[in-house]
Amino acid sequence: MTVELRTMRWWDIDAVMRLESELFADESWTETMFWSELAQRETRHYVVAVDGDEVIGYAGLCAYAPHEAYVQTIGVTKARQGEGIGTRLLFELIAEAGRRDCPRLDLEVRADNDTAIALYERHGFHRIGVRRGYYQPSGTDAVVMRRERTPA
Repeated sequence: MTVELRTMRWWDIDAVMRLESELFADESWTETMFWSELAQRETRHYVVAVDGDEVIGYAGLCAYAPHEAYVQTIGVTKARQGEGIGTRLLFELIAEAGRRDCPRLDLEVRADNDTAIALYERHGFHRIGVRRGYYQPSGTDAVVMRRERTPA
């Protein structure tokens, strides 16, 4: 099958919650958080990666044009990591931030997630800070990263 990206809808939340649990365990978002994000259509952009009928990844953006945008979340099922799906999801969020004319895109990533940090650095993000104890309940630090939009 071919992986496609499409807008995330309320009926995707159950599948996304299964991925959240697989990927983030005790630090997973709640179903209520996803419902809230999807309800904020003016400032949010959520997509899922699907292979046939199966949701295998998801990503979300918060954007307050023309000033700032944030990668809220990106996740790809462990069985499909390394296939470029995370990169496609990230590119979609970068493109949406551009469509919303946001000059920069920020994110937080677990300080111990070397794979994700490397992905972000490969695609123009640089480290701008650390949030100590950001992820709960583990108390893991978050690396804050930023990507500046390049002038056309």
